[in-house]
Amino acid sequence: MAIDALSPIDGRYESKINELKDCFSEAALIKARIRVEIEWFRAMSYEPGIPEIRTFTDEENSFLGSILSDFNLDDAQAVKAIESTTNHDVKAIEYFLKEKLKDTSLAEFIEFIHFACTSEDINNLSHAIMLKDGIAVVKPVQEEVIAFLKNFAQENKSVAMLS
Repeated sequence: MAIDALSPIDGRYESKINELKDCFSEAALIKARIRVEIEWFRAMSYEPGIPEIRTFTDEENSFLGSILSDFNLDDAQAVKAIESTTNHDVKAIEYFLKEKLKDTSLAEFIEFIHFACTSEDINNLSHAIMLKDGIAVVKPVQEEVIAFLKNFAQENKSVAMLS
């Protein structure tokens, strides 16, 4: 139990909600934002209306995917360090990705990261991803509770209740 926890949820009950940290922590939000930015960047490469950016190769798409799949707490800390100078959370994601791409075959396209979207575009999709991930963790437990309650009700349907 952490004495500096914001609430009993992340203090006393931390061990019960550990899986949800991967869905709702600040690191999870950073990862979700990176995912949205990468997918937006990829989508632009397939858009014929943006001739300044070519379709990415399989290797380039794999590299972009690895930024996400290899994401760790050090990456989250790197984003937070950038944010401490930009004072802007989504701008920090943009700079983080530009740094990752600067010495790759995608370097010529780094100015298209975050092109034609707002921070709100990134944030609302990121929060939706986080909610979806959280539901995936909680739903199986909810289904177990529902099954237990249905069974309990069935087993005890003939038991008289005193009031």
